[in-house]
Amino acid sequence: MTTPSNLIYVPPGKYQETRFEKIHNITVASESIGARLVAEEIAQSIRNCTNRPFVLGLATGSSPIGVYQHLVQMHREEGLSFKNVITFNLDEYVPIAPDDHQSYYHFMHEHLFDHIDITADQIHIPKGDLPQDEVRAYCQAYEDKIAALGGLDFQLLGIGRTGHIGFNEPGSHRNSATRLISLDPVTRADAAKDFNGLDKVPTKAITMGINTILNAKRIILLAWGQHKAPIVARTIEGTVSESIPATFLQEHTNTTCLLDNESTAQLTRSHAPWLVGDCEWTDSLKKKAIVWLCQQTQKSILKLTQRDYNENGLSDLLATAGRAYDLNIWMFNQLQHTITGWPGGKPNFTDDNRPERALPAQKRCLIFSPHPDDDVISMGGTFARLIDQGHEVHVAYQTSGNIAVSNEDAMRYVEVYQLALSTDETIDDIKKELLAAHQINSPRIRKIKGAIRRSECLGAARFLQLPVEQLHFMDLPFYETGRVQKNDPTQLDVDQTIKLIKAIQPHQIYAAGDLADPHGTHRICLEILMEALKQLKNEPFMKDCWVWLYRGAWQEWDLHEIEMAIPISPDQVVQKRNAILYHQSQKDRVMFQGEDSREFWLRAEERNRDTAVQYNNLGMAEYQSMEAFKRYYF
Repeated sequence: MTTPSNLIYVPPGKYQETRFEKIHNITVASESIGARLVAEEIAQSIRNCTNRPFVLGLATGSSPIGVYQHLVQMHREEGLSFKNVITFNLDEYVPIAPDDHQSYYHFMHEHLFDHIDITADQIHIPKGDLPQDEVRAYCQAYEDKIAALGGLDFQLLGIGRTGHIGFNEPGSHRNSATRLISLDPVTRADAAKDFNGLDKVPTKAITMGINTILNAKRIILLAWGQHKAPIVARTIEGTVSESIPATFLQEHTNTTCLLDNESTAQLTRSHAPWLVGDCEWTDSLKKKAIVWLCQQTQKSILKLTQRDYNENGLSDLLATAGRAYDLNIWMFNQLQHTITGWPGGKPNFTDDNRPERALPAQKRCLIFSPHPDDDVISMGGTFARLIDQGHEVHVAYQTSGNIAVSNEDAMRYVEVYQLALSTDETIDDIKKELLAAHQINSPRIRKIKGAIRRSECLGAARFLQLPVEQLHFMDLPFYETGRVQKNDPTQLDVDQTIKLIKAIQPHQIYAAGDLADPHGTHRICLEILMEALKQLKNEPFMKDCWVWLYRGAWQEWDLHEIEMAIPISPDQVVQKRNAILYHQSQKDRVMFQGEDSREFWLRAEERNRDTAVQYNNLGMAEYQSMEAFKRYYF
């Protein structure tokens, strides 16, 4: 691998993971830090290119937005000029008009081009509205323009769940050039949230080819979040294959993958670091290794032998921590002590080996729910148990969830109102607005959709016998944009959260720790809560407040991370299902399904059942289902 002159490169051998990894990569603490590093490298490269135009390849999607924000900031505050830059975008949907809000033309101007000193003739974005018979010649001309400039100096990439770079879907050839392609069904499903439904997503696109990308002098690929972890691992550690086009980057001599901690979760250095090199055997890492060993050998904890540890790369653990027998007993007790039927603590019992305190016997519990159904989807059994055991339970719905109500569902409610109660002409205007394709939701449409979500919460609360006055609809401002792309959170969101926590003074807070949410609302809501807790830390009542994180509809905690596991009986599983089904707008045709096509109630049941099965496989008692939590220390 050659040594480029850039800011974030680390030569091979300076990082431990080269044994398994075939593409240079760097893990950063947060997406914001990574975006800043990439923007700084682009800025330095632009400034260093003084004798000719700097040819910059750009990507769209959520991953590079932070990079563009930093570049705009550098332009405004540091005088970074783009007058010597010529840009080429990777791709564009077909058919789509440039002024369509879902077009990449619109995306690039909204996030970058409208805010910097670059002229229209320096910008090249594939045209999505060409007549069919002109596409081929246009694609060749696109290639010729890049070649005439000496190729791309820098190419920024994201990565799709299919492993596509640009829109080079599985099956794309190493030597492919700019062309018209058909979009993979998975790619279209992932884009459905932006188009307000799968049926509105274009089926084709123009994309820069793999060969064109690989001819770039410098490539940086961005991947943020847990939902990218599987494809990141296959790209960096797998074999080069047309079935995962991103693996062709292994053949490029100057590529860096910039990742956050969540997107690296399935790399060997993350999920089995003992296979990479020496480890510092903390209790957390010991638990992780023993769970992994049980899964590798298909044995329960107490059946593991000295040979099992030695033959699976864990002899170092034995040398450090002692005999297999002692490790097994320790791990068995660790896991057993996470199980409790009393999420609020069991009164009049010692809490030495229980995850929650016994006192106070009746606690004030505050459940933060990013969307109006996350409370019952993610912890509906625990929610009901807390109520049944006499705790004062409050639920804070952090966002209105209005964007997740389809226009068709909203139309149904409007028509019921019109047929039963009103002949107001404004109703016809609302119906026309709901019929408009790709339109950003206006305040009145958002109000209607938000009211639908609220009514569903009220129904679920009554079903669980929770007083509706203990529901708090926060409608945090960052969410209220009328489209999938949200605003950055501000102190207003934090202040609203602080106000509610101060009013309730809870002994327990439950919050979504799910960073795999494909459109980021869970992540933002968690960051807002963490900042609020930071600012509240010195309040006297916070000394008695414990915070428990649940995972949302997308995935569960790994077994070694779980600190409280709540068994759910068959009857309670049905109770939880019925509570979820009160959220009818999220049933059958979920707007933002993510990579899982199952309805939320079904994926929740199967996930909870899987957790119980995993506990049983490790040697614990057999339960119908289990909900899992991890404690957050602030």
